[in-house]
Amino acid sequence: MSKDENKNSKYLSQIKEESEGKKDNKGKGNKKKGDETYVENTVFKSKEPKKDDEQLYVSQINKPAKAKKDANFFQKLMFQFSKDNTTGMAAQLAYYFMLAIFPLLIFLLTLVPLFNIDQATITGFIEDYAPAEISGMLSGVIDDVMSESTGGLLSFGLIATLWAASNGMTALMNAFNVAYDVEDNRNFVVAKGLSIIFTIVLTLSVLLTFVLIVFGGQIGNLMFGVIGLDQQFSTVWNLVRSILPLLLVFVVFLIMYSVAPNIKIDWKSVIPGTIFTTIAFLVASWGFGFYVSNFGNYSATYGSIAGVIILLLWLFITGIIIITGAQINAIIHKNDIAKQNDTNTAEAGGTS
Repeated sequence: MSKDENKNSKYLSQIKEESEGKKDNKGKGNKKKGDETYVENTVFKSKEPKKDDEQLYVSQINKPAKAKKDANFFQKLMFQFSKDNTTGMAAQLAYYFMLAIFPLLIFLLTLVPLFNIDQATITGFIEDYAPAEISGMLSGVIDDVMSESTGGLLSFGLIATLWAASNGMTALMNAFNVAYDVEDNRNFVVAKGLSIIFTIVLTLSVLLTFVLIVFGGQIGNLMFGVIGLDQQFSTVWNLVRSILPLLLVFVVFLIMYSVAPNIKIDWKSVIPGTIFTTIAFLVASWGFGFYVSNFGNYSATYGSIAGVIILLLWLFITGIIIITGAQINAIIHKNDIAKQNDTNTAEAGGTS
């Protein structure tokens, strides 16, 4: 790239050149694990930037995305947000989440009878983190599934349900690869396998939370009562119980951000985005629920499908938050690579 082009893409080009050099030296197809192929930013040619310190690049929808040459973190995030067409990807995620959420619920509820979890606990958990209209709509699904559930873990229907639920995770993995500007060369079996694993991890995490909420008191009293600390356990458990859902959300996002992109990532570099996503998700869920309950009148506009529209809007907001968290992690990752490249260049210059 020329010197006039954005610094954000310059080190990606350097990485690509180094990767291509490795291929030339070691032969085609001998790519090492951890070597990624990055997608370079394309300069927007039909329009000139208004300022000398700016550069326009082609976004995912072929619109100009403005980048500052010496951008700070927030400016880089805004450029990434615009270039990746984040709102468009969030709308796509909302569609796939909408299709996946009911199969995921069916899969989850089919496993619930194995743990003797009360239905009221499940509906209460949903009511805490979803607007009232959404939780009311999902309650009907919960009633139907739990009344007809047979608990057949290896039935064809359950496997098909798990497959359908994993489509939402597949869309999420694609969004993460766009955020990191990295090609996804994983074959279909590997990618689908990862999406299914993420779906199972999410399901088991929710089930574990339910089990701890329902039976945590009995388990703790049994364990600590032997040594006479059951009273102290009760105090600690009440505190743990209040932050358990927060920890659940954080762990699930941490796993997804670490493994889902087609790139080798240090798990420490995804902590900032995970913290942002966890807090923003909980705040946005509460804020959106408050708005719908007190100000929004979707029933007057959409009638009987108001619950579906509200669910789509909630999933859309959730998609924006999750993608933004991935973009935060991607910027940190790219900055680390740029610093490493500068260090290697300085060391090479010193030895030559």
